[in-house]
Amino acid sequence: VQLQAFGGGLVQAGGFLRLSCAASGRTFSSYGMGWFRQAPGKEREFVAAISRSGGITNYADSVKGRFTISRDNAKNAVHLQMNSLKPEDTAVYYCAANRFGGIAPGPGFDSWGQGTQVTVSS
Repeated sequence: VQLQAFGGGLVQAGGFLRLSCAASGRTFSSYGMGWFRQAPGKEREFVAAISRSGGITNYADSVKGRFTISRDNAKNAVHLQMNSLKPEDTAVYYCAANRFGGIAPGPGFDSWGQGTQVTVSS
């Protein structure tokens, strides 16, 4: 599967952004999908993931209650609604696909899109 993320930008603290990831291929619904992020000088970290059907989600503690992951299998897309953004959310955000359908962070996420920059100003 090929992935392309978009929707990043510059926003003030407390604001919101919606990231989207478009996927190619006819087997999109067989993948668990996730979002990860990497801040300057830091390792890439897990943000959120969603199961094949969209019925189960998983979030990092740092974004629970502020971010919502969703998917539209008919449109081969996954989204990340980010509310109440904080300066520490500043990072490059990547979407990723897990060909085993899992939603736990780990090596199962082996297809990656290019990142989209999110910058939150204080």
